[in-house]
Amino acid sequence: MSFEARFAALNLELPPAPKAIGVYKPIVEINGLLYLSGHGPLQADGTLIKGRIGADMDVAAGYQAARQTGLAILASLKKHCGSLDRIARLVKTFGLVQATPELVDHPAVINGFSELMRDVFGEECGIAARSAVGATSLPAGMSVEIEAIFELVS
Repeated sequence: MSFEARFAALNLELPPAPKAIGVYKPIVEINGLLYLSGHGPLQADGTLIKGRIGADMDVAAGYQAARQTGLAILASLKKHCGSLDRIARLVKTFGLVQATPELVDHPAVINGFSELMRDVFGEECGIAARSAVGATSLPAGMSVEIEAIFELVS
């Protein structure tokens, strides 16, 4: 099954592809790799999911924010590539969780993104190397920020 077909079967709604809010490009393509700048949990209505995990939100809400961030990344990929079928695999994920100092469940939060990528791109192509760390604050107060590297089909 193609990645586009897998995505369609999940009946998910993509938000608008995020625009740069600073001096950077959302995606840079070099030598068959796509380097994605940090994306946040952008919703279909253009708002961000905001809050600190461990204070304003629990881990389950953080998981949903990370999943929503994955949808924003998919929107950027579709805008840049035209089709998810141009993606060969997810290579690396770096996830930041706006968290209280006591929170130690950063990986459980970022699993919201990782499980979505697995569902769209499959076990072999959707599971990547990954880091999941905490931050005391993130831009615009968003609860999660994720950057990723994807390989294109050669």
